[in-house]
Amino acid sequence: MSVTEKIKSNPALKKFVHRLLIPKNEYSPRLWVKLFLNPLKHKRGKGSKVRYNTRMDILPFNDFQLGAYSIVEEFATVNNGVGDVIIGEKTIIGIGNVIIGPVSIGNNTMFAQNIVVSGLNHGYEDVSIPPSEQKVSTKPIVISDNVWIGANSVITAGVTIGKHCVVGAGSVVTKSIPDYCVAVGNPAKVVKKYNFESKTWERV
Repeated sequence: MSVTEKIKSNPALKKFVHRLLIPKNEYSPRLWVKLFLNPLKHKRGKGSKVRYNTRMDILPFNDFQLGAYSIVEEFATVNNGVGDVIIGEKTIIGIGNVIIGPVSIGNNTMFAQNIVVSGLNHGYEDVSIPPSEQKVSTKPIVISDNVWIGANSVITAGVTIGKHCVVGAGSVVTKSIPDYCVAVGNPAKVVKKYNFESKTWERV
């Protein structure tokens, strides 16, 4: 059993370690974690950039990777507290994006502004407890290579977006999208698909 597994299996030890990493009633890691622990644990590719005003809620007990020549723009938030966040090469995470793991993003993918991608959900079933205090659940999100997601879109837990897809601005993606499709709306629906025989984008 790894050190991480031992900590997670012992509630008292887990709580103690959590307090060492994150101040009480906060979600951002302590400064010593950002400066000393995370650089040892997490991988940043050659030429990758995280802008100064980005909120990186990155902790050592889950993975974070940023591929070569990828960029996380100003005022974005990246959080791996409940699941890994993997970002491929030459990918743009746009201004004001929120990325909450577990999320895997491919290469050459482009996020416009103010997009929310969250693999996290809070429970709400027990009406005697606020949703903020109920157990969380996670479902991985997979966003493939060469995807373009329009501004103000929301990608919900458990969704897979296929290769070379386009998601129209303002869309809410609640179901997976196959490769080479254009999807728009709330909830998002496929409106075009690429035909490799005719080499055209055809309406569905």
